[in-house]
Amino acid sequence: MANNANRFTETVENYVKYRPSYPSEIYLFLVQHCGLTQEKVIADVGSGTGFLSQLFLEQGHTVYGVEPNQAMRVAGENYLARYPDFHSINGFAEATTLEGASVDWVVVGTAFHWFDARKAKMEFKRILRSPGFVLLIWNVRDKEKSAFLRDYEMLISTYSKDYKHSPAQSFDETATAEFFKPYPMETAAYRNQQQFDWEGLKGRLLSTSYSLRETDSEYSQMLHHLRKIFEQHQRNGLVEFLYSCRLYYGRIK
Repeated sequence: MANNANRFTETVENYVKYRPSYPSEIYLFLVQHCGLTQEKVIADVGSGTGFLSQLFLEQGHTVYGVEPNQAMRVAGENYLARYPDFHSINGFAEATTLEGASVDWVVVGTAFHWFDARKAKMEFKRILRSPGFVLLIWNVRDKEKSAFLRDYEMLISTYSKDYKHSPAQSFDETATAEFFKPYPMETAAYRNQQQFDWEGLKGRLLSTSYSLRETDSEYSQMLHHLRKIFEQHQRNGLVEFLYSCRLYYGRIK
């Protein structure tokens, strides 16, 4: 993760405003299916601006947010300032700086594809107490159910700097299952959604690490194309981002 730690520095403001959080139903699912209880200590690795940490803080957990990017880490500290049980840590997935056997769960929200999976697993096993639960979670755009998102996908494939080569595009369920071996990996999915006006849609695009920036020659052309997509699909001035919020979870020790 060290080589990618600064990828989101330019996007922090838009990230906080326009990226999706995680459905609250996930917490009840973990209680029912994994025996999660309030006293369990959580390490949110790659905690970013704090969206996933908040899900557990609202239920009374102690959460250690491990984030290497200073701008993202500060944004998370500000976002979660009202929670006294949130502890912000400057660290990496592969070197969290947490004490050995100090947490009960490791959770990762939309960040695992940036990690060195082998080294991260070693570190997670070191900091986890048995039985060593890990939750990996992504909000995946549901293109199959949305013509708007199919057009949006075409736009980012056309204009974005390195979208096709992003680890998020090459990372799949097989690679995730490999991380949990020799233990089984369980899966679940929940619907998630956002609605955006024009400014919100523009901010959502600019929140990504692979978007063009104002200094890029095709930046204005990209926004012009985005505006056309917005006008084609908007209803009452809004477009809808549909997500499949996908959970991959299990033990690793």
